[in-house]
Amino acid sequence: MIVELPDTTTSKVSKEIVAMRERGGVVTLGRVLTLVVDTQPDFVEEAIAAANEASREHPCRIIVLAEGSAEEKTRLDAQIRVGGDAGASEVIVLSGYGELAGESESLVSALLLPDAPIVAWWPHGVPQDPARTPLGAIAHRRITDAATEEDPKKALLGLAGSYAAGDTDLSWTRLTNWRIQLAAVLDGVGAAKVRSIVVEGASDSASTFLLAAWLKKALRVPLEIIEGKAGTGIHRVVFTCEGGNVELARPDQVTAHLTQPGQPEQQISLPRRSLRDCLAEELRRLDPDEVYGEVLTEGLAACLSPERAQA
Repeated sequence: MIVELPDTTTSKVSKEIVAMRERGGVVTLGRVLTLVVDTQPDFVEEAIAAANEASREHPCRIIVLAEGSAEEKTRLDAQIRVGGDAGASEVIVLSGYGELAGESESLVSALLLPDAPIVAWWPHGVPQDPARTPLGAIAHRRITDAATEEDPKKALLGLAGSYAAGDTDLSWTRLTNWRIQLAAVLDGVGAAKVRSIVVEGASDSASTFLLAAWLKKALRVPLEIIEGKAGTGIHRVVFTCEGGNVELARPDQVTAHLTQPGQPEQQISLPRRSLRDCLAEELRRLDPDEVYGEVLTEGLAACLSPERAQA
């Protein structure tokens, strides 16, 4: 069910949600958090689709801020989605115009679930300082996505400079399966035997740079980043060890091949993760991701410099 509320107020939106609940039996029982999505009008449906899928694992209220034109007359248009149009959640889309255009805590404060954690998500457009934005200041977790930026390296360095506990980025979440496989490889060969590392990936892959930063911080050995064709994600990781090279390569973005000295080649399922899977993973934890914070603020600096990011 979708209800349109043109030229309205947040008070009327809140009352309409209560009325819809009474008419149709829609309840908020089991809602575990409020997910506030700050995005651009062109990406609203993509963000809602991912949030709806993630809400089946984490029932929540989804509030979407779709920035309207600041040059139009000041008004607030709203849309409420429940039932089949909202997964296991309630979706409220707010489009502010004129003085209401742009991110604003005042637009969402009246619609937040009481006594429930708040997660802020920017699917497109990484804020300069997420924790100090109006939404970030009230959120328990703040999710950005450097991969959607024109210059992911520069975006990551900006996030490193403004990092605060509770920040995370979906470029880091996309690495979960890579980190699991590489940790298993290192357990087998022995991290102390690694002499150098090569990480190869797309030139626009924020995950490639975070993976390199994670390995650099963990192993503290010389590391080289090879940047390949844009849009192809992570290609391979090579460990130069005492007994020979160990390589985990993913040539087709689906299946990885692990080669080790004296062992037959292994094939490992390692597909690129969907937006829904990454968002659902981040919603599972509301405490700060300390490993991400250390990799971003310490490991990244050892792999990238501002000069190289602008090159």
